[in-house]
Amino acid sequence: MRALVWHGKEDVRCDQVSDPEIEDERDAIIRVTSCAICGSDLHLYHNYVPAMLPGDIMGHEMMGEVVEVGKGVDGALKKGDRIVVPFTIICGQCDQCKRQNFSVCERTNRNKNLGDKVFGHPTAGLFGYTHLTGGYPGGQAEYMRVPFADATHVKVPDSLTDEQVLFLGDILPTGWQAAAQCDIEPTDTVAVWGCGPVGQMAIRSALLLGAKQVVAIDRLPERLSMAAAGGAITINFAQESVVERLQELTAGKGPDKCIDCVGMESHVSLAQPDTVYDRAKQLMLMENDRPHVLREMIYVCRPAGVISIPGVYSGLVDKIPIGQAMNKGLTFRMGQTHVNRWTEGLLRLIEDGQIDPSFVITHTVGLEQGPEMYKVFRDKQDSCIKVVLKP
Repeated sequence: MRALVWHGKEDVRCDQVSDPEIEDERDAIIRVTSCAICGSDLHLYHNYVPAMLPGDIMGHEMMGEVVEVGKGVDGALKKGDRIVVPFTIICGQCDQCKRQNFSVCERTNRNKNLGDKVFGHPTAGLFGYTHLTGGYPGGQAEYMRVPFADATHVKVPDSLTDEQVLFLGDILPTGWQAAAQCDIEPTDTVAVWGCGPVGQMAIRSALLLGAKQVVAIDRLPERLSMAAAGGAITINFAQESVVERLQELTAGKGPDKCIDCVGMESHVSLAQPDTVYDRAKQLMLMENDRPHVLREMIYVCRPAGVISIPGVYSGLVDKIPIGQAMNKGLTFRMGQTHVNRWTEGLLRLIEDGQIDPSFVITHTVGLEQGPEMYKVFRDKQDSCIKVVLKP
């Protein structure tokens, strides 16, 4: 089969690889009908996240048709079922899964010892996302194996298109969780840094959850235009001061809730000297990530506010103003998404027409064009916001 394969930094190729096979009785094999390139994939593309190996298959946003099931799936899936595959692999039986803390499932990371060393405890296995999280082949391929398939799936109806439901596997529940963990109240101003695909979903989620106003922060006109179409007030940080504008929009109180949809690769600009400092430290291998957004959120957030972090961070960051955060009494909530906690309710919202996640798609191409589209997506060419691949 064909698959997008990681060969090293900024080197993704469409290769011929072996077809997946049933390896465990709880496995299923799907024929991938749609998959997508995620902003998190760019962290791997740039080799900022450790433990990728040449030959790893990329991708953690995918859906398709079940073509084979192991005997241990025990009726949960059958051949011909149409499913979205969450990026978090879950057993459904451990203590964390019973608490619906699916992204920290205790059983699915098959590289547990490696996760222990890096994180202190292992997290869940993730598709297409380094050997720290199990080294499972991803879904940017014609076929893929789904381990623990009796739990790791979302059945979707034939009445909805791939484009409407594909993002149930990652960016829609990620944006929803980012907003939900803010405990939004009707009087709240919610500020969202980063208007990429997750940011767009967080904006709409915050409004659906009842925020008084949502402020979207980015520098790309096409992203800000999409955010405004979703009901957000926009700030172009390349043209105006984020801090001053947020103070103005909140009568000097600051936003009640702040959401970081940027993560480890904050834009580097001479107008923001700390981003240059971070980039220099990265180049000298003295820092992993560029946390400009975290610093700005801590500074501007209203005292006793909430900071929600769905953006991915890989390791060590520097100059985090923890004293400001402590003295202002800020609450931090963060983590990979507990996808299956949210999918039932989100599927109903899609069926009811309250949200159609397909709005974020700007490019749809064949799998063989994937390597080129990684570059287009990285460089924000052709107003690219979200790429869907059709194997």
